Amino acid sequence: MSRVGKKPILITEGVEVKVEKGNVSVKGPKGELSRQVRPEVKVEIEGGQIKVSPAKETKETSAFWGLTQALISNMVEGVTKGFEKKLEIQGIGFRAEVTEEGLVLHVGFSHPVNMKIPEGIKITVEKNIVTISGIDKELVGQVAANIRKVKKPEPYKGKGIRYLGEQVRRKVGKKVVGTTGGGK
Repeated sequence: MSRVGKKPILITEGVEVKVEKGNVSVKGPKGELSRQVRPEVKVEIEGGQIKVSPAKETKETSAFWGLTQALISNMVEGVTKGFEKKLEIQGIGFRAEVTEEGLVLHVGFSHPVNMKIPEGIKITVEKNIVTISGIDKELVGQVAANIRKVKKPEPYKGKGIRYLGEQVRRKVGKKVVGTTGGGK
């Protein structure tokens, strides 16, 4: 039995949910999302709640049951509140800017790195904080991970792009060995 899958999802006010032929679509004040559901899982709407239950009994059914419940829950939350990730850029001369083509990162390479902004994602840059927001939690997280991947924080000086509040494990660099004056 899936503990996550058993929890019903409350449909908040202003949200419409449709289930047809293995496809769940959620429409709310911020936008519309839809997702194909696995055949092992059955989705039903009962009295202002979405209930997810297993349709077939296989080894993977329990995992798909919990996964489907979490994905639909994120869809409902996304169309009402939205999701947001913040990245911090650290390093002398490191900066980011949003242009018509997309996001431009100047992070210590000989050239600026241009990244296209996917549809449904809004990126803002304020000082050294890059904010990624949108209604699809999966897409917001993937865009944030792709931006971070351009220049991961390095362990010696801590320069690079990191999630806001992320702790980077620092390493001690080489020590300069001074001469003690002993010798000839």
